[in-house]
Amino acid sequence: MKERDVERYLVKRAKALGGEVRKVQWIGHRGAPDRLVMLPYGSWKKTLRDPGDNTFWVELKAPGVKAEAHQLREHDRMRKKGQTVVIIDSLEGVDNLLGVV
Repeated sequence: MKERDVERYLVKRAKALGGEVRKVQWIGHRGAPDRLVMLPYGSWKKTLRDPGDNTFWVELKAPGVKAEAHQLREHDRMRKKGQTVVIIDSLEGVDNLLGVV
């Protein structure tokens, strides 16, 4: 399985919940997550922080591939600004994030 397979699954599951996934290109910022997930309020079972937390950043990886140090630093910077950033490397990770059964 490749990263693109995890990405396609994330898009499919988010759309099934009425959401959207946007691919983002960052100019001048190495390591920033490249997907923004937007879900309708209350459309999924599991929450990240609270029921209103419906927009979050996702860094997708191929199964078993870890985020690099520069990515972890950028994710930490974003979290300190109140952003929700998650790293997912499997279909099960997508299901866990979205609360899909």
